[in-house]
Parts: sequence; structure tokens; C-alpha cells
Amino acid sequence: MSAARWGRGVAGFGRALWPAGPPGLLAGEGALGGVWGRKRSSTASPCEQDRRKDWGHAELLEVLKARVRQLQAEGVAEVPVKRVAKRVAVARAPEAGGAQPPRQAQAGAKGAAATLSSRWAQKLDSDQRLMEKRKQRLEGKMQKRVEKGAWQKQLRLEPRLLSRRLASQLQHWEQGAPRSPWEEQLAQLLQEAPHRLSSEAAAAPADRGPESRLEGQQQRLLSFFECCLLTGHLPLAHHMLVTHHSKSPQQRLLTLSMYNMVMLGWARQGSFKELTYVFFMLKDAGLAPDLRSYAAALQCMGRLDQDAGTIRRCLKQMAQDGLQLQGLFTAVPLSAEERAELLRAVRKAKPAFTPPQPPVPPPQVNTSPLLREIYAKDPAVSYPRLHLSLKELQGLFQQQLRVEMASTVTVESVEKVPLLTKEVLHARKTLADLRTRWRTALYRELQETKESEAHAAREGRLSLFPYLCLLSEKEVVKMLLQTLQALPAQGESLLFLAHELGLRVFKRKQLRNEVQELEQRYSKYLHLLASDTQVAEPCLPRQHWEALGVPEDPHEQPWPMSVVVQLGKQLAEVLVRAAQMPSSLAAPRSPGTLIPVLYHVYSFRSFRQIGILKPHPAFTQLLETAAERTLTFESTDVPMLCPPLPWTSPHSGAFLLSPTKMMRSVEGSQQHQLLLERCPPAELHGALDALTQLGNCAWRVNGRVLDLVLELFTDKGCPRLGVPAPPSEAPRPPEGRQPPKRCLLPEVSPAEKAEMRRELARRLKVAREMQSLRADALYRLSLAQHLRHRVFWLPHNMDFRGRTYPCSPHFNHLGSDLARALLEFAQGRPLGPHGLNWLKIHLVNLTGLKKRESLQARRDYADQLMEDILDSADRPMAGRKWWMEADEPWQALACCMEVARAVRAPDPTAYVSHFPVHQDGSCNGLQHYAALGRDSVGAASVNLLPSDLPQDVYSEVAAKVEVFRRQDAEQGVRVAQVLEGFISRKVVKQTVMTVVYGVTRYGGRLQIEKRLREIHDFPQDFMWEASHYLVRQVFNSLQEMFSGTRSIQRWLTESARLISHTGSAVEWVTPLGIPIIQPYHRDSKVMIKGGLQSLTFSSSVDTSQKPNTLKQKNGFPPNFIHSLDSSHMMLTALHCYRKGLTFVSVHDCFWTHAADIAVMNQVCREQFVRLHSQPILHNLSRFLIERFCSDPRTSKSIWVSRLTDTLLSVPKAGTFNLEQVKRSTYFFS
Repeated sequence: MSAARWGRGVAGFGRALWPAGPPGLLAGEGALGGVWGRKRSSTASPCEQDRRKDWGHAELLEVLKARVRQLQAEGVAEVPVKRVAKRVAVARAPEAGGAQPPRQAQAGAKGAAATLSSRWAQKLDSDQRLMEKRKQRLEGKMQKRVEKGAWQKQLRLEPRLLSRRLASQLQHWEQGAPRSPWEEQLAQLLQEAPHRLSSEAAAAPADRGPESRLEGQQQRLLSFFECCLLTGHLPLAHHMLVTHHSKSPQQRLLTLSMYNMVMLGWARQGSFKELTYVFFMLKDAGLAPDLRSYAAALQCMGRLDQDAGTIRRCLKQMAQDGLQLQGLFTAVPLSAEERAELLRAVRKAKPAFTPPQPPVPPPQVNTSPLLREIYAKDPAVSYPRLHLSLKELQGLFQQQLRVEMASTVTVESVEKVPLLTKEVLHARKTLADLRTRWRTALYRELQETKESEAHAAREGRLSLFPYLCLLSEKEVVKMLLQTLQALPAQGESLLFLAHELGLRVFKRKQLRNEVQELEQRYSKYLHLLASDTQVAEPCLPRQHWEALGVPEDPHEQPWPMSVVVQLGKQLAEVLVRAAQMPSSLAAPRSPGTLIPVLYHVYSFRSFRQIGILKPHPAFTQLLETAAERTLTFESTDVPMLCPPLPWTSPHSGAFLLSPTKMMRSVEGSQQHQLLLERCPPAELHGALDALTQLGNCAWRVNGRVLDLVLELFTDKGCPRLGVPAPPSEAPRPPEGRQPPKRCLLPEVSPAEKAEMRRELARRLKVAREMQSLRADALYRLSLAQHLRHRVFWLPHNMDFRGRTYPCSPHFNHLGSDLARALLEFAQGRPLGPHGLNWLKIHLVNLTGLKKRESLQARRDYADQLMEDILDSADRPMAGRKWWMEADEPWQALACCMEVARAVRAPDPTAYVSHFPVHQDGSCNGLQHYAALGRDSVGAASVNLLPSDLPQDVYSEVAAKVEVFRRQDAEQGVRVAQVLEGFISRKVVKQTVMTVVYGVTRYGGRLQIEKRLREIHDFPQDFMWEASHYLVRQVFNSLQEMFSGTRSIQRWLTESARLISHTGSAVEWVTPLGIPIIQPYHRDSKVMIKGGLQSLTFSSSVDTSQKPNTLKQKNGFPPNFIHSLDSSHMMLTALHCYRKGLTFVSVHDCFWTHAADIAVMNQVCREQFVRLHSQPILHNLSRFLIERFCSDPRTSKSIWVSRLTDTLLSVPKAGTFNLEQVKRSTYFFS
């Protein structure tokens, strides 16, 4: 027999070598199919299968002995069969009791040949190792199945009651034998009036309803129960409820909603006994059942087809508790199937009962005088429509639906394509092999982690087990491999990584599956937007969507930050343990042992030591060599391929399936959401409709600009034009990351050593910044290339101040000059008679020149430069490159191209332009302050007054500071003399701009210092003294120029300080009705122990902590002004939409088509005047007095008394006439 034939023979006996496990389990569950591949059908009994395996082992031994006798007869050297036979016997040990090898085989081993053993004995060893691995894998699966059943049995369902009377009553009913003990017991429980049943239970807090603030442990408990029900682990939720209920301190954390949640779970399963257990605990805690409690009990009775008497007693008790039967069908969120079972139970007791129809809500009318015109019925109004047909939009909807159901989007990277050399191909093959191994290892680690967390949950601890079960193991493995792929070479903070991973799980678990129903509704909704359809009556998108009768989705509680971070940390540790690679990748001559791909190290960032997960340099090099060309994004991180859903509530709108909050906030914070939910729905209509309008703007990519940017990006970048250079261009540390060896030389002075260390730190910092900028540009450009020939949309939401932002973080119009230049409107408009002039003015504005010239002068200047403009459009990289000198070079180039196409068109007025033209506010924060205080001097400085030429407040402040400097220089002040010739508009601009938003003198000094450092010939020795001097003079200048502004700022600051001292955070309501609360509280430290490291992070959103007085008082003035500028923007957006305009904004910079600039400017000025015609400060004063000073229990507090006096002292207004703003050409220009 040849060695090859022998090898095939051994492989053929693979099944015979496999030790049999518990035969019944294997035969019944088909476990072998997962190990051996396709399962073959067999009618053999388990015992017969075991006998066949025994026969196989015996036959193999006979083959071995025959071969030995053959070799002995041929006189060949002896073969070590003893070792082979011993291995076979060991393989039989689990089923044969570990029988020893036959003596004949031991004796025959002495005459075999070592040369031939290398051919077949090694093959047998290899096969045996493979069999052992398969055995371990199979035994692991069997063990998990056994443990799962045992785990379920160990969960406690019987409650441990603190009330002896209730405990005795429960025991009596459990031991008794009436016909239907649990139904009778429930009826008796319901008849008992709720009261505190023991001294321990007396301290248990009653649930405060949906408005209760579930902080800390309560919020974590609620999310744990929710995840248990979502993942089908209802017994675990019940076990945790029993565990917490049985201990008085932990029982205080339980609320009625938690008991109801578990009861509803048992009701869905028809488990009446377990539901009654929960009712016992509910009564034991001294809580009164509410509508949800009764809905759960009756639904369970309907499923079990209970007798009418029990149901009748239940309904009678519900009526005695003051609860209406109709409320079960109108006030409790139920699925259609649950509603049917509930109705079935009710009709047993009341056959004639008819459930009330869903109440038709009374027409919700917004009462704000600012929005009266927006919601006025006007058949003549013409809302804008998209340029796409209904069929096209339906096809785009299907594309977006597929994207969100996949939860991720994979796009081609725009990095330079490498040559497919042998080295590149080998690197890609190595990566593919490694990922295959990592997937297997990650599956194993995830299963072990779940097992460990399940054990902790079984012991009554709030473990991560239900959270880990939310996503399939395949989804989690895919997510972790994507994380590993995207990890930067310098590593990432473990805390940041944990937070990101936890958030990704939270977002994905909320995907809804109402696809068919959504498709029908959305198709009807598109009739309002499509170019080839009509609707009966013109209306806003939200109004049309609500008219379709769309039910509101139940709002889900957010996870506490501690859960998010702990879950992400657990997943990160799974990745660290599973991801390993051969050491030969790092050192080719090293033994083939496995080493970690990720290392946990500590580093200093901003004087703090933080833990970092860093990839092995060999892995980073492997990725660079392979140069794979794909990037993966979450579906909510990329623009939408169809119009977003209209916003209809604080938690319903934007993406099709992925839940998005209207008001973005730190995860775990609920104060903003609670305020929004308490707010009457009609009061939010203005904000909801404005966000919908901004998201309905269709976009496309400017392909010509993208091509030019990619040309630079794939070369070596161009930092001067905002195209980041690749990491290869970063400054290299002199000798790795360690200080130079020269530092160790004795002749090097301490000063030189310190300078070397600083230089090393500087280079490393620059390298990190370049890597970050490069990655950001890579994401943006790759998405732009992916969307090059598509129409897309950017859904919006807002921050807690009301400022709006696109939901897509990587590719939107809020970014840099480069990001804005890549975008243009998908729907074009003919330029008309004035559009070309506005394009020219916009181009000059982008250059940063002629800021103090009239609009006519700017148009004339553009005509003078027409040769340079056309050259830039035709030969941007080879011509005179005039566009590169502009303040916003890429937007200027895009505008040059648009102007060139327009002037070369046969009829420029008919040229269809897609280019967005901007109108920017003139220091918009100061404009709002001047209008609030009716400050005539300040109003003139920020272009609220009509004038022939635009006023530049930054130049005026710089001139005033120069006057102060000259006076001080004449008096011999040295720093004033040094600053001669260095005070310019650029030096003071940032500080002037941010003073209105609350910048302190310290922050202003840093801003000015940064500008002075950019001046090469400024003496560095005077840097600190000069910046300190200038910030003082800038503040003095603003005090003189904007006296009314400073008085309002001081009033707002002092009011916030006093409110904070009363123990509350500052709240107010914007003129459009949006409730605002400042999320600044004293930091509460949260520590997550164990694992790679203990993570500690601070949370400033914990409302159980006292307000942070410093942040409250410093944040109130800028946040209040931000809420006013967002109100002005929303009013402008809604009125532009009503006039049929395309409108988007970047805070106080408004965009529309060139042909519509005049109309938008008129709307912008009118709405500013209407906004500030309201008594904003007096309304604020009344609201704050009612909110913080009207409680009789605190009226005698010294802080409340001072607050009342301060709030009544509203700053007096000046004499400025707001109507003049309507005639101010340069208000927005």
C-alpha cells in the first residue's frame, strides 16, 4: 500500500475516529451536521451508530497491525506503531473507557521503519489533531445546549414578598387546589385597595408615570427589562424583577412601568400564573394597577379563554379604581393582535361592547403670532415640488429601504489604486485568511462572553447578557471587523471606542420592520412631492403625512451612558482577545506563534493619562500594503437616496427605519426629550416643519470640482487649498517615538534635552492631526464619488438650542470650503434677469475682497476680472490660478465655472443654474443683541440701518483699538509701542465675533495670541503681554460701541447665576415655542471596572446633580442668542417654502438659487423685524418668574428673592426703529 493510498484510507476513517457523545442529543438535534457538513439521513439507532464506530476503531487497528507485519516480513527498519496505536486508543477513551493498546501492536512496533513513519504516522497525527478539535467543538455545543436548559430552570419565578400576609396568601393559593386558583387569586388581589403593606415597603416610591425621570439604576433597570423582552428572555426579566423586589433597598428602584413591562410579556405568552406573580409583587410594593396593568391581565385572559365571571370582576374593579374601559383601547399602545385578544376578553363579560374608534384629534392649531400666516388656509399657495416623477421617487425609496435594512453602506475608497504586484496580492490574501480566522475566534469569544454574562444575570446582577443578544453574532462579528479595519495607526482611546461600539448596537437594535405598511404610506406621501402628481389641497409635508393616518410609534427610553460604554468596552475586549496574527508577520524569522493584533497601552493626551487600543505596526503595514479599496459606513451616517420622512414628533422623522431624535443630545440624557414630550404638539409645529423643509432639499455632486480635488488628493495633497497630505508627508520623529539617543549624552544640557522632547511631541502631534484630516477628507471624497451621479437628501435635526444640523456627519454643506464646493442643488432654476449679477457678487464675496464696497462696485469688479474668471474655469490647474488666492478658493472656483457657463450661454437669463448663492449675516449675534436693546449705535455698526456702503464692525473695532493703542504709546506704555503696525481686522475679528457668544477674556486672549503668532515679524517675547493688552482693549471698544448689548448680557448672566443657586437648570421657550434647558450639571463620575482597564468618565447631564453655576451663567447669553438666530432661520425657511423657493442654511448663512436671492432677502428682513417686534425680553422675564419664583415653598429663599428682583429689572430698550431693517441692503449680503 502506498503512502498516498494510506493517507486516503486514514481520511476515510475520520468518522470512525470521532468519539460519540450523548447519543440521544446528537441524533435528535443533528449536531454532527454542523461539524461534518451536510447531514446524511440514517435510520440506525444511536446504539447501532456507536457499535459502528467501535467497529471502525477495531478495523483501523487491524489495518495498522497488518501493515506492521508486512514491514517486518520485508526486513525494513521498525516503525513506532506503539505511539500510533496509543493515539487511536486515546481517541476511543471517552466511549471505551480508555482501553490500552493490544500487546501485539506494542510488540510489533519494534520492527517498523522510521523513514516510512514520516509519511503516514505524521498524517495520522494531523488527522488526529483535527479530530480532537472537532470533538472539543462538538462537546462545547452540547454543553451549551445542556446549560441553556439548566439555566432556564435556575431562574426564579416565585416572588419573595415582604408582606407576610401576602406571602401567606400566595402560599395558600399555591398549595390549594381550587379549579382555577390563579384567576381567582388575581381577582382578589385587584379588589384590595392599594396601601403600604409593611414598614419596608412603605418607603417604595410610587411610579410618577411617563414623566418620571429614570436616572441611574432605574434607567438601567428599565433598559435591561426592555432588552430582555426584545430578545425573548422574559424569564430572565422576571427573575431580575423578583431579585430586586425581594430586597427592600433594591425594591425602591422598581417602578410601575417595570412591573407592567414584565406583565405584558407574560400576557403575550398566555402565562397567567407568572402574570399573577407579578401582580403579587405589585401589591407588595404598594402600587396601584393602571390601565396597562389591566390591559395585560385582560389580554392574558383573552388568550386563555377564561370564564366571564373572572373577567367581569376584573372590569368591575377597574371601574372602582376610576379607570375607563374605553381607555384600554385608546390610551394603551397595543399591536393589532394584542388589541384583538383584549377585545375577546372584554366581550366575554360584555358581549355588546364595541371598542371606541381611534379618537379624531381636535385640529392642532399653532397659536404663535409669528406662524399665523404659515398655517393660514390659502388655496393659491404653491409649495415647491421635486423635479422627479412619482415612479423615479418610488424607485429611490426602494434603494434607501435596502440600504437601511442592510444597516451599513460599503463604498469604494478614492485612495490611489496600487499596482497589483505580487506583494499586494499576497498581502490581500493574508488579510483574507486572517479575517476568516478572526471570524471563527470572534464567534467563540462572543459565545463565551454571553455565557459568562448569563451566569451573572442568573445571580441577580444587571449583566450585559440581553444587550449582547440584541444583534445576531454575525452582525456583531461584522461590526467588530469593521472597527478593526478603521482603527488609525496611532490607536484610539478605549473610552471613545467603547462609546462608539455601544452606540452602534443601540442604534441598530431599534430598526423597525413595518416595511410593507411604510411602503404604502410613503407612496401616498410622494404624491405631494412628485413632479407629475397632484393633491386635493396644498399643504405642508407634515400635514399631508398626518392626514394619511399614520400611527405614532411608541417612544423607547434611551440607554444610560454607563450601559453604552460598558457594552462597547465588553465588545472591544472581545475583539482584543480574538484578533491574533502569526508573529512571522512582525518578524519573519520568529517562530510561528500567535501574537495580538491590538495592544492596550497608556498615553498622555492633554496632561491626562488615557488607555489606548493600538494596532500592531505589522498589521498596519499589512493594511497599507494590501491597499484595499472599500470603506464601510453606518446607513445613518450617509445621505439618503429618497426624501426623508417628515418630522411629526420629537422622535419620529428623517430616516425610513432608523429612529432619529429631533433634538440631539448626549446619550443617556432625557431632560430635553421630557421637555419636548410635555410640550403641546402644536407648539412644535414650527420647528418640525422647518426641519422637514430643510431635509427636503435635493442635492447632487459637483463633478468637475470633485475631479480636481481627487487629482490633488491622490497625489500629495495640497494643505494650502484644504486638501490634506497623506501620512507619508508628515514630519518623522528623529528616532521612532522615543526621545533621541543624543538626550542620553552627558554633554547635552537639560535645556537642549527639553527642546528635543518638545520637538518630538510636536512632530507626533502634527502627524496625528494630518492623519485625522486625511481620514476626514477620505470619507468625504469617497462618499462624494459614491454619490456622483445620484440625487440625494440630507435629513436634519437640531441641538438643544434649536440650531439645525444635517444628520450625515461626513458629507454635508456645513463643512469646510472644500465640502461646500462639492455640493449643488439637484433642481435647477433659470437665472432670470438678475441671477447672473448675483453670481458675480457672490464670487467677489468668496474672494474676501471689496467687503466695504457697494453691490454695484462688486459687480463691476467681477466684470473687470472676467478674463481671470474664465481662465480659472477653463484651466484651473494650468492657467493663471487666480481662484487660488480667494478666501474660499474651491467655492470661488465652482462659482467661476458657473459664471463661465452662464456668460457663454446663448441667453444667460434662460441658463438653468444649480449653483447655491449665499447671503451671510453681518455679525449676526450682535445684530440680535442690537435689535433686543433697540441700540441705535450698535445697529448702525452691524448693518441694521440702511446705508450706501456696508459697515464692517471688525474694522471699526480694530480702528478703535488702534486709537487706544496710540494714546497708551504716547504715554510710554511699552507693549502699546511694540504693537504699532500690527493691529488689523484679522487680529481682532474672531474675538469680536465670539464675544457675543460668551467668550471670556482668557479665551479671547488665546484667540488673539494665535493671530499674532501668524505674523512672522512680531516679537515673540511680547506675545503674552501683547495678547493680554489687546483683549482688554477689544472688550473696552465693544463696551463703548454696544452698551445696550453688554447690559443685556449682564442681565442674562446674573439671572442664570441666581437660577442655578436655587438648584435648577436654566430653562426658557423660544419665540417659536421650542422648550430649551441647559444641560450643565456638576460632573458625576462614572466608573466601569474590570477588563483591560477601569474606565472613568464624567457626565454633566445627570439631573440628580446640582447645576454647574459657572457653565449655566456663562452659557445662558450665547445659548439664548443662538435660540433667537435659529428662530429667525426657521421663520425664513418656512416663508421661503411657502413662496416656492429652495432654501437651506448654515446657521446665519442662507442659501438659495441666484434667481431667488431678492425674494429670500425680502423674507429674511421681514421675519427679523417680526421676530424682534415681539417683547422677547419681557416674555422671558415672565416665563422665568413663573417657572422659578412662583412656588410658595421657596418664595422666602434669599436666592429666589434676589432672582425675582433681577428678573423684574429688564434692561431698558433704546430708540432704534426696527422697520428700518427692511430697507437695509447689507443686513444680509
